[in-house]
Amino acid sequence: MSLKATAHIHADLIEQCRQGDRNAHYRLYKLYAKAMYNIGFRIVNSRAEAEDVLQESFISAFRNLHYYRGDASFGSWLKRIVVNKAITAIQKRKAERFPEQEDFDVSEPIEQEAREFPFSVEAVKEAIMKLPDGYRAVLSLYLLEGYDHAEIAEILGITESTSKSQFNRSKIKLREILEGGRYER
Repeated sequence: MSLKATAHIHADLIEQCRQGDRNAHYRLYKLYAKAMYNIGFRIVNSRAEAEDVLQESFISAFRNLHYYRGDASFGSWLKRIVVNKAITAIQKRKAERFPEQEDFDVSEPIEQEAREFPFSVEAVKEAIMKLPDGYRAVLSLYLLEGYDHAEIAEILGITESTSKSQFNRSKIKLREILEGGRYER
């Protein structure tokens, strides 16, 4: 399937939504709700907040559907809305904030020799949810959602070097949580 065909996979359904068809809205929601909820949850780490992010994202998407040009898949467009809404939710918490500015760049540590990873997938998921909001957001956007540091910096309103340092710190903190909790397979 070509990229153009992929981008327009739900073109008819989207057009029906633009014309105000409530049934089409519901069908489009059902197609994307679970995946978008999971993206929001990985960032906000709260079921209730992820549900709010999901609802706000779909409301925003449906209200702004006339801005969707179809040059990317609808899922990609919607994912960007979900990520932005989730980041806004984190910023509203005010409990933990990103550093205002960091004037240093933390380089990627040199990878050690490959060795067996002693932690289960569930243990890693639990540990990720224990990370501070800023660390979890950058880690999720980079590793799970596939954004690069320049894109993360733009999304979060931080510098690229801050994104890199938050990512490196999140990996260190994640390891501390895993090793401290004795999460073995």
